[in-house]
Parts: sequence; C-alpha cells; structure tokens
Amino acid sequence: MTLLLGLGIPPHIVRDIVGHSALDVTMNIYAHADMKEKRAALNKLGGLLSGE
Repeated sequence: MTLLLGLGIPPHIVRDIVGHSALDVTMNIYAHADMKEKRAALNKLGGLLSGE
C-alpha cells in the first residue's frame, strides 16, 4: 500500500482498500518516506537555509 501512496493515490482511498476504519492507522503503517523522498526534503531544506 506504500506504493499506492507513492503513486499519489489519496490516503482515504488506500484506507478503504486495506479496510482500516481510521486514516491515522493507514498513515502510521504505510506512509514511510523512502530514501529518495528524504534526500529531496533535506535538499529543499538545505536550499532554503543557504538562500538558494
């Protein structure tokens, strides 16, 4: 289901597919940032801090 979130499928749709009653359960289990996403986030932060 992490793949679905990575493809941009809305979290509430993923929740319905897996059968969770609460969205926070789905997000806690499946919304893991991969290394590429972490690197991109840190690059954005670095650009902001360096004034780029």
